[in-house]
Amino acid sequence: MSTETVHSWRELDDAIASPAIGRHEHRVHSTLVFRGLARSSYSNVSSLSRLSGEYRNLERHLIRNFRKYAHREAPGPTTWDWLSLAQHHGLPTRLLDWTFSPLVALHFATASWADDEALLLAVDAEGAHALLPDALRETLDREGALVFTTQMLAEHAKDLDELNELGEDSDPFVMFFEPPSLDERIVNQAAVLSATSDPTFQMEEWLDAHPDLWCAWRIPPEVKVEVRERLDQANMNERVLMPDLDGLAAWLRRYYSPGATGDQVQSGGASMDGAGEAAQQEGSMSASAPDDGTGRTA
Repeated sequence: MSTETVHSWRELDDAIASPAIGRHEHRVHSTLVFRGLARSSYSNVSSLSRLSGEYRNLERHLIRNFRKYAHREAPGPTTWDWLSLAQHHGLPTRLLDWTFSPLVALHFATASWADDEALLLAVDAEGAHALLPDALRETLDREGALVFTTQMLAEHAKDLDELNELGEDSDPFVMFFEPPSLDERIVNQAAVLSATSDPTFQMEEWLDAHPDLWCAWRIPPEVKVEVRERLDQANMNERVLMPDLDGLAAWLRRYYSPGATGDQVQSGGASMDGAGEAAQQEGSMSASAPDDGTGRTA
């Protein structure tokens, strides 16, 4: 689907309210999940893929050692609970952060880099899940669910190796699941995570292959300022979405430096995938991390 450029908050709001996708007869509510990019040049690639070398072979070591050293946290019984916790704290994973709320995604798209064009991306989770292997799709149908829970995923893939095996006999797929409510940040951000059936397969590739299942809106700098002001008026800010002292400090830093851009407020909006110091910044449930300003994706 083509990417549209919006010219005002009103136009953007109307576009979000009446998208060309995300409506299904058997669903009362929209089936879209959203992702905000502070710069439209940023790409939807995992933090794992930004590691150097054979990053696919590092995945099991990262999660094994995270579970070992974070044992006291005990987020839940499944690998997917641990992956959610790891993503939440910035460990490189194959996951990407999304949200059910377009306003949350817009916060992260507009909280930094005021002089750069931003992007709001929406994917039809229902349409994406129609492409899943039969066993996974039947579980969603059985539960009447739009997205998976960690327990539902564990029924079919108790670890990442088993997830990889599920995708061996089909094209790589993308699935969406809700992380456990580990803290208020995840709850307030209406957080959703995506996982691919192959750690080397990126969301960018999936989007290219399925243009009918997503839409996006480019937000020019002059509109970005207007959107940011509307979000602040609606109390959609770091203090609410990251309800701790770090979020409070980030909100105050950004609010009292409205003319600053780039590295002056680089951690003000947090990161949508907690990818680390040299990674692009988008927006999400993870802790904030500095942006090197390059928008690089690997």
